[in-house]
Amino acid sequence: MNNRPNILIIMSDQHAPNAMGCAGDPVIRTPNLDRLAGQGMRFTNAYCPCPLCVPSRMSFMSGRYPSRNEVWTNNAMLASSIPTWPHVLGLAGYETALIGRMHFLGPDQRHGFMERPIGEGTARHPGAPELGGPRYTRFPMSTAGQKRASFEYAGRGTSFYQHYDTDVTGFACRFLRKHAERKQPFAAVTGFILPHPPYIGPKALFDYYSERVPATPHEGGEPAYVQQMQKSRSLIPPATEHQLRVARAAYYAMVEFMDGNIGRILETLDETGLAENTLLVYCSDHGDMMGDHGLWSKKSFYEQAVGIPLIARLPGVAEPGSLCDSLCSLVDMAPTFGELAGAPEMDADGESLVPLLKGQANPDRVVLSELAEMNGGPRFESVGRMVRYGPWKLWQHQTVDGTVFPPALFNLKDDPREHRNLAAAPDHVDILARMQAHLDDGWNPEWVVDTVRQQTRDWTVLRRWGRATQPALPDTYTWPGKEIEAGVELL
Repeated sequence: MNNRPNILIIMSDQHAPNAMGCAGDPVIRTPNLDRLAGQGMRFTNAYCPCPLCVPSRMSFMSGRYPSRNEVWTNNAMLASSIPTWPHVLGLAGYETALIGRMHFLGPDQRHGFMERPIGEGTARHPGAPELGGPRYTRFPMSTAGQKRASFEYAGRGTSFYQHYDTDVTGFACRFLRKHAERKQPFAAVTGFILPHPPYIGPKALFDYYSERVPATPHEGGEPAYVQQMQKSRSLIPPATEHQLRVARAAYYAMVEFMDGNIGRILETLDETGLAENTLLVYCSDHGDMMGDHGLWSKKSFYEQAVGIPLIARLPGVAEPGSLCDSLCSLVDMAPTFGELAGAPEMDADGESLVPLLKGQANPDRVVLSELAEMNGGPRFESVGRMVRYGPWKLWQHQTVDGTVFPPALFNLKDDPREHRNLAAAPDHVDILARMQAHLDDGWNPEWVVDTVRQQTRDWTVLRRWGRATQPALPDTYTWPGKEIEAGVELL
C-alpha cells in the first residue's frame, strides 16, 4: 500500500472554534488556517470529549471517551495498557512521531510514538520539578486556570509559550524535510501550547487588536450550575471592559502568532512535495470562553469551550473549500487515521471521518463530552456530561454529594450563543426526554466521583515519591531563562 497517505496533525491548546477568519471572525487574521480551509474541509460542529487538556488529549489518542479511559482530570494518567492510534499505525508500518506537546502524565511519555525529537516541560513524573527556569516569572500559575487571574494578569510581550512553539515549529519542519525522500509513511503530531493562557500576546500583534476586539460586557442570567461556577472561581464581579479588551487582544495575538508557525509548516510541506500525499489535520484539544457567559478558559460545556476548530486537507479526497456540518469529535481521529493507514481496527468509541471527508453527510451522529470538576480542597466540586444531537445540546451536572442541578437544553440552530435554556419549557418535554436518554446512556456519575477520589489518593502518593526522588524523564523540555519574559507588560 505505497499510496497510503502520510498523516500530520497540528494540534494547538485552547483554541476557540470561532477564532479564525474562515470561521467568520471579522477581526482575527489567520491567513494560513484560512488557506488550509480553502484547500480542504472545515468541520463546523466538532467537539472535544472533555473541555480540559489531559482528558481530551487522552481521548484523542485512544479514540475512547473519558469514562472508558478513566481520565477526567489533569491529574490522571492514561494507562499504558490502553492501545492508541500510534500503536496500531506502527503495526501498519508507519513511523510515528510526537513533536511537542501532548500533556502525557507520568513515566510513559510516548504511548506508542516511536520518536519524540522535542519534549515538553510537563513531561515529568508527578512531583518531580520542571527543568530550567520557572515557567512563569511575571505572574502566578493560576493565570493558566479559570479564575480571575486569567484576565487580571494579561498584556503584551514575549512568553515562554511563544518561544516553545517556535522551537516546535523548527523541529517539525526538520522532521518533514528528513522524511521527504523516504518511502515509509509517517504519522506525526506537531503539538503547540498556544493560544493557552497566560494571555500574553506579541507586542505588535497585541497593539493591532487592542482597539479592534469586541469587549461586550457580561449580561448574566446563566443556568444555576454556571452561576455556581462563577462564584467558586471568583468571577463575580465579572471582568471590566478594559480587562476584557486586554485579555482578548492578547488571545487574538497568540492565535495569529500560532497561525504564522502553521504557515511555516505549510510551506515546508509544499517545498518537500509532501503536501500531495499527506492528510493534514488542524485541531485543538478544547476551546476558550474568553469571558463569554462570565467564564474564562475551559471546563464548560458552552460552545466556546467544548467546541473545537477542525480542518482536514487530503488532496483527491476532501473537496477544497468544503464545509461539513455533521457532528464529530476528537474520538473520531483514531479510527480515521487507522482506516487511511490500513491499520488493525481499534476498539474505539469514535467513528472514522473518511466518509465525511468524501462528502457523505451523517445527520444521525451523536457526540458526548464529560467533565469532573474535582481538584480537592474547599472548592465547589461536581461531575457533568453533555450530549449533542442534531441542533440540540443538553448538559447536566451534579455535585459530589449527589445534588443534581437542573439540566440546560439549547437549540443551537435558533440560539447559537446559548442564551435561552429550554429545559423547563412545556413544549420541549419530548426532546428533553430524548436528549436525557442519550446523556444517561452509559453515564454513572457516582462511579466517576469514586474513581476520581481514588485516583486523587493515588496521585498524592506518587507526587510525594516524585518530590522525594526527583526521577528524570528523557522527554522533559528545559524551560529557558528568565530573560524570555523580561519585556512583558501587564496591562
